[in-house]
Amino acid sequence: MKRVHILSFLLAVIIFSSCEDEIFPTLRDVPQVLVIDAWITNQQSPQVIKITRTQSYFDQTRPVGVNGALVMVEDNLGNTFNFIPGGESGTYVWDPQESGGVFGEIGRTYTLRVSYNDNLYEAESVMGRVPEIDSIGYIFEEGNFALPDSWIGEFWSRDLPGTGDTYWMRGWKNGVPFLRPNEIVTAFDAGFTRGSNVDGLIFIAPIRRGFNAFDQDENNNFLPSYLPGDSLYVEIHSVSEAAFDFLNQVAIQTNRPGGFAELFAQPLANVPSNIRANGRLANDQVLGFFNVAAVSSAGRTLREADYQ
Repeated sequence: MKRVHILSFLLAVIIFSSCEDEIFPTLRDVPQVLVIDAWITNQQSPQVIKITRTQSYFDQTRPVGVNGALVMVEDNLGNTFNFIPGGESGTYVWDPQESGGVFGEIGRTYTLRVSYNDNLYEAESVMGRVPEIDSIGYIFEEGNFALPDSWIGEFWSRDLPGTGDTYWMRGWKNGVPFLRPNEIVTAFDAGFTRGSNVDGLIFIAPIRRGFNAFDQDENNNFLPSYLPGDSLYVEIHSVSEAAFDFLNQVAIQTNRPGGFAELFAQPLANVPSNIRANGRLANDQVLGFFNVAAVSSAGRTLREADYQ
């Protein structure tokens, strides 16, 4: 009898999920929360910390920047980096070109301090090590019933010996960054997760090939990932283990496929921050994340003559 009830329930779910109506439920207003987006690297480009406030789930406008904050980063040797207001509202910038150096050294601990409205927001991060990218290559793959013939881009790099290294891979095709939720590529040692026993190995294929987007044309036909003349640029960022978890939670929270799959999706929630408000972790007062990263990079343009 119970089996009949379960089958009836599943049948009803399938029937009702086949017709979808877009709805806009009324959400309860909640106080805005400060968001500090502080991902700093040792690259030569200006380093930017963005401070905004949360907004309604259905508000599609750009978050409003928070001005008037005092922002600085200090390392464990007492060196300070003052971030001054930038040209865009809510941005605070430290420019290595003006300071005559780069930000950070591998192994040092860095403390973020943001003073705003008589509140102090703090977080710590250690700059981890990062492996070099050996090369970027392209492999030709014949199409099938769904995908066309295409060149597949991949980078080659080896995880550093010693367990527990965590990385964030970022990619650009023809100068355009991969920003979709399913394009967030992270690695724990040379694999995806803890305990994979892949320390010191070449990054596994799904990570190496993490920047191949088969977009569709106006007729919903899939397009090749890369064609001769296209370029792929990849960066590997060293991130803390907490940042690794943060990025994976961001991917889960933002990759919402809709439809029947949402019945089993993780409920929407703010991703926990590593930033303290007045001495304690309080996600009802501050969100965002602070990480300092060493970066390695490489890029290559696909020239078909190179593979003939």
